[in-house]
Amino acid sequence: MIVTLENTTTSDIDKQLHRLRDEGGVVTLGRVLTLVIMAEAGHSERALDAAVVASHEHPCRIIMHVSHSASEETRLDAQLRIGGDAGASEVVVLHGYGALAEPSEMLVSALLLPDAPIVAWWPHRVPNKPSDSSIGKIAHRRITDSSNSDDVCATLVHLAQQYAPGDTDISWTRLTHWRVQLAAALDQAEPGPVKEVVVTGAADSSRVHLLGAWLGGRLSAPVRFEHPGQSEHGLSSVRLVRDNGDIVLERPGHSLARLTQPGQPDQRVAIPHRELSTCLAEELRQLDPDEVYGEVLASAVHVLPCGVCGEGVTSESEDSAGTDADSAAATPETNPAS
Repeated sequence: MIVTLENTTTSDIDKQLHRLRDEGGVVTLGRVLTLVIMAEAGHSERALDAAVVASHEHPCRIIMHVSHSASEETRLDAQLRIGGDAGASEVVVLHGYGALAEPSEMLVSALLLPDAPIVAWWPHRVPNKPSDSSIGKIAHRRITDSSNSDDVCATLVHLAQQYAPGDTDISWTRLTHWRVQLAAALDQAEPGPVKEVVVTGAADSSRVHLLGAWLGGRLSAPVRFEHPGQSEHGLSSVRLVRDNGDIVLERPGHSLARLTQPGQPDQRVAIPHRELSTCLAEELRQLDPDEVYGEVLASAVHVLPCGVCGEGVTSESEDSAGTDADSAAATPETNPAS
């Protein structure tokens, strides 16, 4: 069921939600959290579709604020979705104009589920400081997506400088399978230091730089980024250079990767390109602070080739979070949702 309200208030929206639930026999007892999405006009449907799919694993109330022109007359339009049109959630889409073009705690407070965790998600624009924004201050978890930035290096460094416990990034979640495979390969390999980490992929992919920062910090090894022209898939390969044989994980397509290890035949492993809804569901699965992500951002400040992206720059990581393969292998087990 979809109901549209024009030039309305949050009080009227809340009353309409209660009426629709009473008519349809829908209850909110199974809702485990409130997901607040800060979207941009013209780009909101993809984020909303992903949230609805993720709600099948995490039943929630979805409140999406869509920012329109701040120069227009102040008004609030809304669309309510309950039942089959909302997946396992209740969906409230707020279209804010004029003074309501900017999302705020005051605007959404009447619509939040009582005594339920709040997750804030910026699918398009990374705020100046997520934890200091009006919605971010009341959120238990704050999700950004650095992959949509025009300058991913500068954005990651900025996120590192503004980091607060509870912050995380969808780009980081997209790396889960890569991290698990690399940690397992190192765990099985003969002991020995990694002399260099070589990460190959697109210069404008935040996944490339986050994975390099994670490996460089955990292995205390220099990191080199290679950007061979256009890369359709963002992240292409990782090479761990060692005296007793390199470990190479390369994904030329969308799902299958080739793992090369010394003394073993090549293996084919599944590293599928992750859907946005899958990454969001993983983030909603764990609402406590992602400490590993915070450590990676701290490493990124020393590893990222800011200002010279695309030139394949080598830089030493000064992070001391780990010194050997065991610390890298422990990461997915310590924080499996990362």
